[in-house]
Amino acid sequence: MFYDRAKIYVKGGDGGNGCVAFRREKYVPEGGPWGGDGGRGGNVIFRGDEGLRTLVDFRYQRHYKADRGQHGQSKGMHGRGAEDLVIRVPLGTVIREENSNQLLGDITANGQEVVVARGGRGGRGNTRFASSQNKAPTLAEKGEPGEERHLILELKLLADVGLLGYPNAGKSTLISRISAARPKIANYPFTTLTPNLGVVSLGEGESFVVADIPGLIEGAHTGAGLGHYFLRHVERTKLLVHMLDGAGTEGRDPLDDFHIINRELALYNEALAGRPQVIAVNKMDLPGSGENLVRIKETLAGEYEIFPISAVTGAGVPELIRRVNVLLKELPVPELPGEQTTETVFRAEPRFSIHREDDELVVTGREIEKHVAMTDLDNEAAVDRLQRIMQVMGLEKALRDYGAKNGDLVRIKDMTFEFVE
Repeated sequence: MFYDRAKIYVKGGDGGNGCVAFRREKYVPEGGPWGGDGGRGGNVIFRGDEGLRTLVDFRYQRHYKADRGQHGQSKGMHGRGAEDLVIRVPLGTVIREENSNQLLGDITANGQEVVVARGGRGGRGNTRFASSQNKAPTLAEKGEPGEERHLILELKLLADVGLLGYPNAGKSTLISRISAARPKIANYPFTTLTPNLGVVSLGEGESFVVADIPGLIEGAHTGAGLGHYFLRHVERTKLLVHMLDGAGTEGRDPLDDFHIINRELALYNEALAGRPQVIAVNKMDLPGSGENLVRIKETLAGEYEIFPISAVTGAGVPELIRRVNVLLKELPVPELPGEQTTETVFRAEPRFSIHREDDELVVTGREIEKHVAMTDLDNEAAVDRLQRIMQVMGLEKALRDYGAKNGDLVRIKDMTFEFVE
């Protein structure tokens, strides 16, 4: 089964907790703190695999979570970092964050990796908090939570040639003749509901990949028919073979079909309108095809190469394939989104923000939420440190300015406390 879109949840591994321990050995009085740091959590990484052709695996497993780091131990021993969780995806996979629609990666090469959820750092052991004022600290940090995201995966096929045309123009028949692909073929529109890939071999070292794109119709750029669902697969091809029903078996004019499909390509993506095309006038074995071929040549021969073929009998197909192979060698490799360099702009986000929900004041923000998550709320010394951090960040003053009064409930992530002047 071909799947080219998936929605999944990923989470980096949490960092291991720091350890509170003290050196207690014979002949070592007042040995001091001896707790080690926690290990880093594993990252979630997508890796391109040229052996995959579909996102079907993500239909059966939608949640991916990396392992957490090992906790710190006594005797100053640090916890072991967790291994990364590597997930294989087919080439051409575009990764976006669901909520913001932010592009996280575009995998176009075998072995290319994209980190989609970073693991949290390990918490510091009490050894890290020793100072001249506090020689025996009794606090340690908890591990930092790993990043978590809901992702949308979208597959855009990587093929050299894309077969275009109205439903029932003969694309599936052609790809079954020139390659080992065996798509469903029947005499009704939209027989092909999923793209098919076929490898065309012309001898040792001579081959190219063809994508049979399901039939497009007028209005495809707005999603009509199977428009939005499959137009994206045309974006990655170097050359388009536009197949026309030369016999007009569906009662349509092949010239009108040609102009309609090209207009849909331009409306969907202007760059596709300039993609090199050759025209394959199919069904030349049927009555009426000769007259239509003359009209097509009179109108389009000055701008496009035209090949009369019969996908059923094979007539004219070798000439078409040989010419396509020559053109592929001459055409430059199109730039793929994954190969474009874009300038990364870092914008400083506020350390926290405050809003009211019912009877609570809710404080949100990545930095303040991280401090709360890494604080052991059952440890008095750790809570005191968190209060000092909040004061340095200006949270207390901000709450007063927002209108907080004695006894008001304040919530930060999973922690709720009363505001006290």
